[in-house]
Amino acid sequence: MIELSSRQLPDLNAWLADGPPGAIALAEHALLTGTGHWWADRAHDPRAVVVACADHVLFRGDPTALAPLALARFAAHHAQAPARFLPLLGSAFDLLVPWERMVYLLREPQAVVRPPRGVTVRRLVAQDAEVLGALSAPGVDVSWVHASWGGPVELAASGHCWGAFRDGGLVAVACTYFRGTAYEDIACVTLPAHRRQRLALACVTALCRDITARGHLPSWTCSRDNRASRLLAWTAGFRLADEYVHYAVGQPVRPAVGLVG
Repeated sequence: MIELSSRQLPDLNAWLADGPPGAIALAEHALLTGTGHWWADRAHDPRAVVVACADHVLFRGDPTALAPLALARFAAHHAQAPARFLPLLGSAFDLLVPWERMVYLLREPQAVVRPPRGVTVRRLVAQDAEVLGALSAPGVDVSWVHASWGGPVELAASGHCWGAFRDGGLVAVACTYFRGTAYEDIACVTLPAHRRQRLALACVTALCRDITARGHLPSWTCSRDNRASRLLAWTAGFRLADEYVHYAVGQPVRPAVGLVG
């Protein structure tokens, strides 16, 4: 398996037309921002392609064109792939756990959400990188929210993130997680001590105004089991559009020492 340069990429529509909005946006985001990677079994006329960004990876094409050992680099990722890839993934990793995913699209008008007294909701700028990087709470890892951009510096400077500030600190954010040419798949997080105050809703609403102004459609992807995320999506005007399954994969079945992809 070889990594493709931007000049070698195959036609995205031909490979991803059957995917949910978030998957399409992931592949385009990997290309547009340079934070992800594309692989194929060969550079010319590939039979299988793989796209990875943050801890997500997409598989398309013919699974017989890929060797299980070549997938070791995707350990501990969330894999989205057609069912025909399951034997390959099962032989490559020691764990393969299905997660049902729900895809929502913004369909309803959004009401103006006024934050509570003492809270300011605004778009983040480059100078907010430090406060974004400091967003944390005991026992809660929120670094994933900027992983798809390469880190807090890149996300803060992107213009694609809104935050709720209280007493000078950032307590909630909503951002474009994967930016595509048609869809922008969003993510949000609120620190536990500041939940149930509609802070995430205020950030999401402002972010969606930006997205629609760019001529894109906001999408929202979450686990079926994440009731809080589903409720927030519905309250923000999103409606269910699709469902699919992705897989949390474990560690490589064999050591990757000396692996040549």
